[in-house]
Amino acid sequence: MKRALIVLLSLLLPGAAAAQDVSGLWRTEAAAPGDALRVRVGPCGYDTGLICGVIEGAAGSDDALVGKPVLTGMIAAGPGRWIGGQVWVRDEGRTYPARMVLSGDRLTVEGCVAVFCKGQAWTRVKGG
Repeated sequence: MKRALIVLLSLLLPGAAAAQDVSGLWRTEAAAPGDALRVRVGPCGYDTGLICGVIEGAAGSDDALVGKPVLTGMIAAGPGRWIGGQVWVRDEGRTYPARMVLSGDRLTVEGCVAVFCKGQAWTRVKGG
């Protein structure tokens, strides 16, 4: 029974996740005026079945952040939903278990500790 459920989920989830494409360039919320990041989201280089995100641009002169992974190992969990990965929180310099929800050109990214989650709404960059 357990094996049948795993097979069923593996068949359903990839197709469902493909209905909404999270790949592209996203702008994070700014913690302070003018400090939003631009994050390139797409398949992870080490496993194209997972979603990752890397900083492609940083406001001001914070170029040291360019190339830093922000999202790693996100797993499709249904249409427009990803779980199971990690998100790097810039203000704290730490990573947390993450979940994401895509709705149109808005990506809600949350980092969680136990049942407590805090997140941001990222905006898709047109033409990115």
